[in-house]
Amino acid sequence: MADKQFHITPEQVETLLFDWGTIKLTSTPELTGSTAFSAGVVIVDPGKGHGRHNHPGAEEIMYIISGEGEQMVEDEHGNPQVFKITAGSTVYVPESRYHYSINTGWEPMRVFVLYSPAGSEAAMRNGSDCTITEPGKVPVR
Repeated sequence: MADKQFHITPEQVETLLFDWGTIKLTSTPELTGSTAFSAGVVIVDPGKGHGRHNHPGAEEIMYIISGEGEQMVEDEHGNPQVFKITAGSTVYVPESRYHYSINTGWEPMRVFVLYSPAGSEAAMRNGSDCTITEPGKVPVR
């Protein structure tokens, strides 16, 4: 792969597989050279979600492409703020704040995510709960 990519398709990148869904990171420093942000698409399976977690030193933006769910973001005092998310919703998670997302619908919830600065994707990729499927392969659980 070239040092910098300007156009990246999901088939060109690995799939991060979790018990709750998948992530395809289509913009990382390794792919695009950008250190300002990383981005990709998360698919959360129906009735599943990722537990309370944070991305130390990073902010996150989530745009709900399809599906519906419950979102929690802790406020500056650590109090959980819980709200419904649906297609078209945007969620902002301030730097290092704890949050979670749960798919409460019958269909997969597709979410475009952006982390700034880039780097928090490495922690997800290297987590013990992550299985990596190589580019071009269909992930199998």
